[in-house]
Amino acid sequence: MALFACVFPLLKSNADPSLPSCLLLSKKKGVNKYFGFKKLKTRRLHTRIKAVMFSGNPVIGDLIATALSGGIALSLLRLWEETAKRGVFDQKTNRKLVHISIGLVFMLCWPMFSSGHQGAILAALIPGLNVIKMLLLGLGIWKDDATVKSMSRFGDHRELLKGPLYYALAITCACAVYWRYSPISIGLICNLCAGDGIADIVGRRFGKQKLPYNKNKSFAGSVAMATAGFLASIGYLHYFSLFGYIEVSSKTILGFLFVSLAAALVESHPLSSELDDNLTVPLISVLVGSLVI
Repeated sequence: MALFACVFPLLKSNADPSLPSCLLLSKKKGVNKYFGFKKLKTRRLHTRIKAVMFSGNPVIGDLIATALSGGIALSLLRLWEETAKRGVFDQKTNRKLVHISIGLVFMLCWPMFSSGHQGAILAALIPGLNVIKMLLLGLGIWKDDATVKSMSRFGDHRELLKGPLYYALAITCACAVYWRYSPISIGLICNLCAGDGIADIVGRRFGKQKLPYNKNKSFAGSVAMATAGFLASIGYLHYFSLFGYIEVSSKTILGFLFVSLAAALVESHPLSSELDDNLTVPLISVLVGSLVI
C-alpha cells in the first residue's frame, strides 16, 4: 500500500477540467445501518485525485502504467521463483503464495490506468502475456525450470496448461471485461486468489475433519476460503471506492457474501478437482455475482 501512497499523493481542488483521466471523489453523510460502513456515491465534484496519469497524454500515461505494473508483477514472480529455487517454503506452499499474491497485487495497480477501454485493455495485456508464457512453457517450447517449479505441484511443465493457464485467463478476462468499476471483477479475483489460496494452506494444516462428499477437502479449508474471499472482496471494494470507481452498499457487501459462499461450495466439490478450481471458481463467481450483485 505504501506504493500507492507515493503514486497517488496529490489532491487538487478546482482542478482544470481538461486534465485527462482524473478520478472523482464522492461522499455521502450517514452510516449504513446494517453494516456500519460509510456509503459513497460517485458524482461530479470540483475536487479530484490526479491518480492515474504520469503524463498529459493518456496513451503515454497508460504505457507508463503498463510498464510499472508489469515490472511489479514480474518482480513478485521473480521473488517466488527464488524462494522456490532456494527451498524457503515447500513446493505446495510456495505455489499457493504465488497464487494468492499475483492477482491481488496486480489489482492494486488498476488505479494507475486511465478510465475507459484503453486503460482496461492495456492493463489486461499484463496477465494476457502470462497466458502466452504458460502456453509456451506448458507445451515445452520455452524452458524455464524456476517458473515451472514455482507454479506446478509436481514440477511437470504440462501442469501449467491447466491451473496456471486458467488463472491467468481468469484475471485477464476480469480486467478486460469488467475492469475496476464492477464488483464482479473484485469478487472473481478475490475468491480466486485470496479464497482458493488460503483454503489450500489452511486445509493442509488444520483440515483434519473432512467433508462428507469429498474426502480430499476439509471443513476448515472451505470456511477459510469463504472467509478470506469475502474479507478480501470487502477490502478491495473500499479501496476502489476511495477513487470513486464503485459505490459501497449493503447490497454489494451481501452479494460478495453469496459469491464467496458459492465459490467455496464449488471449490469443495469433487468436480472442481477434476476440472480445476482455477476454472470453476471464476466461472461461479461471475455467474453468482451477475445474479446477486
